Amino acid sequence: MLRINHSLTAKTLAPAAQRLLELSATKIRRIQKTWSPDHGTPVFTVKGRYTSRGWTEWTQGFQFGSEILQFDATGEREFLVLGRKSTVERMASHASHIGVHDHGFNNVSTYGNLWRLMREGRIPSNEWELNFYEFALKISGAVQAARWTQLTPELGYVYSFNGPHSLFSDTIRSMRSLALSHLLGHRLMGENDVSINLLGRLLQHAETTARYNVYFGEDRDRYDVRGRVAHESIFNLNDGSYRCPSTQQGYSPFSTWTRGLAWIILGYAEQLEFLSSLPDSEFVQERGRPRPRESAATRTSFPSDEDVRAPFIRRFEQVASACCDFWIEQMPTDGVSYWDTDAPGLAKLGDWAGRAADPFNEHEPVDSSAAVIAAQGLIRYGNYLNSTRRRKAGKRYYQAGLTVASHLFQEPYLSTDPKHQGLILHSIYHRPKGWDYIPPGRSIPCGESSMWGDYHARELGLMILREAKAMPYFCFFATTPKT
Repeated sequence: MLRINHSLTAKTLAPAAQRLLELSATKIRRIQKTWSPDHGTPVFTVKGRYTSRGWTEWTQGFQFGSEILQFDATGEREFLVLGRKSTVERMASHASHIGVHDHGFNNVSTYGNLWRLMREGRIPSNEWELNFYEFALKISGAVQAARWTQLTPELGYVYSFNGPHSLFSDTIRSMRSLALSHLLGHRLMGENDVSINLLGRLLQHAETTARYNVYFGEDRDRYDVRGRVAHESIFNLNDGSYRCPSTQQGYSPFSTWTRGLAWIILGYAEQLEFLSSLPDSEFVQERGRPRPRESAATRTSFPSDEDVRAPFIRRFEQVASACCDFWIEQMPTDGVSYWDTDAPGLAKLGDWAGRAADPFNEHEPVDSSAAVIAAQGLIRYGNYLNSTRRRKAGKRYYQAGLTVASHLFQEPYLSTDPKHQGLILHSIYHRPKGWDYIPPGRSIPCGESSMWGDYHARELGLMILREAKAMPYFCFFATTPKT
């Protein structure tokens, strides 16, 4: 169980975040010097050097987005030039990619970060440049929303690269693409000029994910533990019925792949920030739909016009609370996760949850990338609850996130070797397929980094630094949450 350090603040963590971002600059320069587009997109490191791994090109946005975040954090213009140039030259195919569920990862990390910086006044305002970013974000959100399986009038989802029968937990973070496209006034146009509301699809996807990929301790099956997450849900498309949980990267459909859990924590937390920023009128057209399923503890009568967003907000809060609690209660004392909560080798580690994670053990690998994603989600959910005057609960999650960050921002997770291209060590990509590098003399992968882990470490460091310096709140839609 995570031992929360209640004395931590953004200011006390700022020096560690600053050091991380100083090291980050060296890493980005090394990648830029050695990486060739002919080699494909960098995915993870092998012996300290980034290499590609064909599956889908889902990490390119993290590569160029890291350059943009580096400028955001340090003001070093060379990184803005790199990120802007790479986005213009190499990201167009991602904005129109119809075959993946990764638009949030690729396009919000690039076009979205540049749009955000211009909206914040961090880079000079230029009407045509802003229109370019907005055009890309509008298209990206619509293209992602078109990759759609409709189960019932109230339920549907953006399906994974496995096909229309497959709903991934990861995809909740691609809902940022739909959110930004909607925010910019765009809609998806369908057959016979049917106009499709992107916020409606975001809400349906989130409800379907909550209903089938997240567990609430309600005896859904023998493994229904509150806050547990299934990586994938499988549906029968002949009648729209749910069939079973599944996983691509976890140990079992009935265990929790920790990076999938982390995506849920961060995805729902940041969408709560987004939904809270919208006027009530945005939710009125959703009123005719059957409302989100609620537990007995949160069930109320149908909301009035003045409270039309309430069931959606309660549902997102239910998911975020359950999954954040699971992380706090089920992880090692430092909050850094092993790759799956029921990985078979954990039994050989004894009371692994009663001490800090050990990335150098001989039985099961740690996944620092899951922890760095979850840390941001914990902080965001804490901030959200604080903004709604639930300060006791908010402080718990906020301090939990800072605690995890404090461990990740130092060795053995922080990569201080200037020759190693990775920033955060001990990340895992695909344990079942055996894709991760195992050093000589070791029995499990360790000591390597991933493009998503490094990118999210930069997001986390930037978020903490901005708070420490009383700068504008860092969020994907470039505005401050309601207070």
